[in-house]
Amino acid sequence: MQGARVGFIGVGRMGGPMTQRLLAAGCTVCAFDASAQALAHARELGARAMGSPREVADAADTVFLSLPSPDIVQRVCTEAGGLAEGARVQRVVDFSTIGPRAARVAADALHARGISYIDAPVSGGLKGAREGTLAVMVACPADRYTAVEATLKIFGKPFHVGESAGQAQVMKLANNLLAAAALVVSSEAMVMGAKAGLDPQTMLDVVNMSSGRNSATQDKFPRAILPGTFDFGFHTGLSYKDVRLCVDEAESMGVPMVAGAAVRQMLAVTQAMYGADSDFTSICKVVESWAGVQVRARS
Repeated sequence: MQGARVGFIGVGRMGGPMTQRLLAAGCTVCAFDASAQALAHARELGARAMGSPREVADAADTVFLSLPSPDIVQRVCTEAGGLAEGARVQRVVDFSTIGPRAARVAADALHARGISYIDAPVSGGLKGAREGTLAVMVACPADRYTAVEATLKIFGKPFHVGESAGQAQVMKLANNLLAAAALVVSSEAMVMGAKAGLDPQTMLDVVNMSSGRNSATQDKFPRAILPGTFDFGFHTGLSYKDVRLCVDEAESMGVPMVAGAAVRQMLAVTQAMYGADSDFTSICKVVESWAGVQVRARS
């Protein structure tokens, strides 16, 4: 990758650290973001700021996307001034979480212009983006995966999960549903224990040595809930979007999501109470407010 010229659209919360990893690997990065602040930060890191998605697609063979919603991905890929009009771009690697149907729409639109679309959502949060330890879920034909595998290793560990656009999105949505579900049910259990007078830290010590351990008890509670910081690094609005996409997709496939629908509703309540920009660990604050007790470390 030393000396390669690539594009990156969406250089904010996740895309910024990922851009920095490309720069550290010796790549020239042509960047664009609708946020002037995010683009200015990318320029400070050493990226070349471009004026539109099309300018990025005119400058680079491979363009990475890290964007917040299906609508934005589709606009960037297909509308006037977008990637489909680029003169140089050959492949688009999409790190966004947008759901399988949106991924297929983007793939079809780009394919019509002779551009490959690689469905590649990531998991691992800001820490993974900074440290290059993301799980990268990839769906595309095997030969296209081979062409980008070495580059994807800059960001973490790639997994080739399927041949068709949308399959990696299903994998990502399943993962994010499980992460949110663990947080919801762990919040209920921890609040119950706190109301009964149990020490939250002792509860975590026991659970994490027992069969109830999960990503919330092992990571989110110690880092963001017991200290009361609620700053794990993933917005409630994004978690709600991902779980909503997951439940909608499952229902369209005829797969019942009884528990998934409850998780979606808890995220909807959390967003209504604390806002879309709140940290999704605020789910615990919802349960705390209903129970009249807090789950915090004892001094």
